[in-house]
Amino acid sequence: MTGDDFCNFFVNWIPLPRLRKAIYRSLGMDIHPTAHIMRNCQFVALGHIHIGARSIIGHDCFLDAKGGISIGCDVNISSFAKIITAKHLIDTADFSGLDKPVTIRDRAWIASAATILQGVEIGEGAVVAAGAVVTKDVGSFAVVGGIPAKVMGTRNRNIDYRLKSRPSRFL
Repeated sequence: MTGDDFCNFFVNWIPLPRLRKAIYRSLGMDIHPTAHIMRNCQFVALGHIHIGARSIIGHDCFLDAKGGISIGCDVNISSFAKIITAKHLIDTADFSGLDKPVTIRDRAWIASAATILQGVEIGEGAVVAAGAVVTKDVGSFAVVGGIPAKVMGTRNRNIDYRLKSRPSRFL
């Protein structure tokens, strides 16, 4: 059983957030002590995930980090979101793949059930609407939505919050 399997089948169900975080670290994830991951998230390539200070990953998220995932500080990734850093090349004879990193900058908000695809950078303070599928970079403070995601507006640049996750013992 791999570290990812151990994490996905056992660790993610542990009702004690601090214990889960300690195990994620022991399996190679780079997670800041003030960041929080809710239960039942699924991971691929734990050792390629960086999560900054006070960032929150909602329950039932899927992070495929084969290409690397870097999440800044005070980022909110809502429940059921997906980040996918790998894809298969459809025209290759051997079904080979391509991995590219995903970067999410400080104070970005990824809403429920959004999907971020490989090679994308989400700029500082950007918002990805619920259910959106992001296939291209999103500029700082842009608000995007739809399939594929398109700019719908801009977010106020005067934000300076610090997320304060105080998880229940049983999240």
